[in-house]
Amino acid sequence: MILHILAIAVAPGVAISLLIYFLDSRDREPARLLIRAFLLGVLSVSFPLAVQIFAASRGWTASMPGLLNTAIYAFGVVGLSEELGKFLVLRFYAYPKAEFDEPFDGIVYSVMIGMGFATAENITYVAQYGIGTGLVRMFTSVPAHAAFAVLMGYYTGLAKFIPQHRGTLLITGLFWAVLFHGAYDFFLFIGDSVYLMLASLLCFYIAVRLSIRAIKHQREISRRWNKEP
Repeated sequence: MILHILAIAVAPGVAISLLIYFLDSRDREPARLLIRAFLLGVLSVSFPLAVQIFAASRGWTASMPGLLNTAIYAFGVVGLSEELGKFLVLRFYAYPKAEFDEPFDGIVYSVMIGMGFATAENITYVAQYGIGTGLVRMFTSVPAHAAFAVLMGYYTGLAKFIPQHRGTLLITGLFWAVLFHGAYDFFLFIGDSVYLMLASLLCFYIAVRLSIRAIKHQREISRRWNKEP
């Protein structure tokens, strides 16, 4: 039973990581670097956990009354802390690597980190709430984390090779990840009706659509990049 729970918790993140790995077909990153990125993503859970524990000690939780308080918690506490934790790993572990040598690599490393984070988070949820929760998250929260990671990685990949706009592009990637993450959680936190749940799923759908477009665009940029002498 424990193995079944663990498999359901781990499988989605690993599957998405492998998908992105195989999409990087022209100049794949060394497996050791990607595994480290995934494991650092697992460890990055500690940063938002500390932030959220501190927030809870001050009375800031998802169940606070008032839409403004819920929005602040969803965007400023959960969305920002989780995406910032992943961003710091991407910026200071992956970004400086010599192997990060084409724009698509930003997406590759970002997704590895994001899936490490999502897998660690998923294990805790499935262990606490059971297999049913794992099956739901397999098609919602884990792919959502992947979509947020793609958006962040897209701009990080551009930043690496457009150094004159590096700061702006890095912040833009973080901004979009936080925005979609916060919006997704916000509607879940106040989701006391079908319409609010659908609003959360709409945020998820838009993020996935944008991430698919970002992957296609970045692969095309990298294809042209590899053709240059």
